[in-house]
Amino acid sequence: MAGTRMAAGMGIRTELDSVSTHALTRLLAWLSPSFPVGGFSYSHGIEAAVEQGLVRDRATMIVWLDGILRHGAGRTDGMLFAAAHRAVLAGDEAGFAWAVERADILRASAETALEARAQGQAFLLAIRAAWPLDGLARWDAVIAGTGRPVAYAVAVALASALIGVAEGPALTAYLHAFAANLVSAGVRLVPLGQTDGQRALAALDPITHRAAEAALAAPLDDLGGRAMAVDWTSMIHETQYTRLFRS
Repeated sequence: MAGTRMAAGMGIRTELDSVSTHALTRLLAWLSPSFPVGGFSYSHGIEAAVEQGLVRDRATMIVWLDGILRHGAGRTDGMLFAAAHRAVLAGDEAGFAWAVERADILRASAETALEARAQGQAFLLAIRAAWPLDGLARWDAVIAGTGRPVAYAVAVALASALIGVAEGPALTAYLHAFAANLVSAGVRLVPLGQTDGQRALAALDPITHRAAEAALAAPLDDLGGRAMAVDWTSMIHETQYTRLFRS
């Protein structure tokens, strides 16, 4: 098992070596907190977890985010990211439509569905307006044909594939940005200082890489998550009396 993980990690590093600096800076811009997807307004249920006393300091936040990355949305969205990316590279419109549909359906709560849909649509809206990509119109038509909004993970996978960033580096970057946004939410909610936030993000870095490697290697018939406490906090957040975040 250790050898498998090492091989997967080496594969991602090899792919990263082949990413052009032009494509890399595009991806960095798209996953930056300044990119207008509204990520700052979502906590993925962390606000309710703080309210319930489940997340109360840096250590408990790291454990909570570990669960999200390896067993919750990090796993499910990671697998669908890989499926969408592979479908785009293969020109497989049916496979891409499958990923769009599953990414929209596989949400445990109304708020996590909103989080995925709103950010995915905002991401592609900003791409079309400021970063026009060759071939995007074809996949826009596939998305429209599903009758479903595109989830954030699938939208980033599509754009990454179109600019030639391999699935390994693209997914790792996406999961890192996802983790960083949740750490930012935790810093504001617990609250924690900025240095503790960076310590948490540093502790999550190897977890993020393992989550990406696991998602890339997992068969699609094993699609799904098992972060039930996260699903529960997301559901009770819908009726929480005082809220700063939309999820």
